[in-house]
Amino acid sequence: MHACAPATPPCCGPRPQPSQARGRRGGLQRWLTGLGLMAGGAVAVADTPPPIALGRSVLKLEARRAQGGYALGSAVVVAPNTLVTNCHVTREATLLQVMVGGLRHTVAAQTADLHHDLCVLHVPGLPAEPVALGNSASLHDGQPVFAVGYTGGMALQASTGQVVALHRLDGAQVVQVDNWFSSGASGGALFDDQQRLVGVLTFRLLGGQAHYFAGPVEWLQPLLRQAGAAVAPLATSPLPYWQNLAAQQPPFLRAQRLLRDGQWQALAGLADDWLRADLGDAEPWYLAGLALGQLGRQPEARLALGCALQIAPAMEAARQALATLGTAPTSATTGPSTGPPTKPSAWPSVGPSPRPATEAATTAPAPAVVADARSPVPLCPTAPDQ
Repeated sequence: MHACAPATPPCCGPRPQPSQARGRRGGLQRWLTGLGLMAGGAVAVADTPPPIALGRSVLKLEARRAQGGYALGSAVVVAPNTLVTNCHVTREATLLQVMVGGLRHTVAAQTADLHHDLCVLHVPGLPAEPVALGNSASLHDGQPVFAVGYTGGMALQASTGQVVALHRLDGAQVVQVDNWFSSGASGGALFDDQQRLVGVLTFRLLGGQAHYFAGPVEWLQPLLRQAGAAVAPLATSPLPYWQNLAAQQPPFLRAQRLLRDGQWQALAGLADDWLRADLGDAEPWYLAGLALGQLGRQPEARLALGCALQIAPAMEAARQALATLGTAPTSATTGPSTGPPTKPSAWPSVGPSPRPATEAATTAPAPAVVADARSPVPLCPTAPDQ
């Protein structure tokens, strides 16, 4: 995969503009300086700085490559003498070391989950305390979160933000946030507002303002129970789920690109296929609603968005989209309004500016929300399979 393909590790993300970084300086920079963790560069911080202990538990990781040179990343202490990072940082390493207080500590063994891009590192005698573990199931859209990692590979930096979306995958939820992070932050920490680790900073999509993704901490649990192997270059396959060819990636990643590029007809088709495989996920209902609305099919869009809210009442993006269509988002099981559908004047900022309906083809397949012609009530599942 090319270094800057559409889905990229943070190494390919843009650095924050100087004005953004200056606007977020504050208490976190002061306590990082006091810890001796600052090596220059800006620090973006949450409104309430996290405890000092969190900064001491996110470490700089150096990976010496077999072909020469180093890869730089971050790693989070999750248990005594144990850290988690991204396998794309350690994939080619013959030697791994983490920095604590200016001293290097050598990794003795690692355990890899290549598909989920998580590697657990074992460092005997590591003088660092583990963070508290949370879970992605506790998160909701709009929840404040902060990301901590070695952006730039030099200084520990943090950025404040919020949960943009939660994407179900392999028994947990990939967390999409609007916290910026880039070079060196791979393997860093995503904390919730209770200062619990809920995700591992992993990759971003180019071309979007809120396309930053963290792997859920739930994927970490099986690795903690496995014995590690000596540090050596990892197998070249399987690739992480986000580095596969687009056609082999999870539906939520394919959908994000279609949203970004305003490909509404293709998005409607993707949502239809997704719903045929999993009616109990709110996300394809929501995406179907967005796409159908952009294609001028407001009654079907209302039904799809209603189903999304029936499954996930806290999905604020679906509620906003339904409100924009002119329907009060209070009952997810009622049919379309009896009056003529009204064309929305604006849409939620989930993609580029909407195309006029006249510019979009109107032959996209309708999602399964209108499969029962006997009733205007959408065929929404009554009990989502979480």
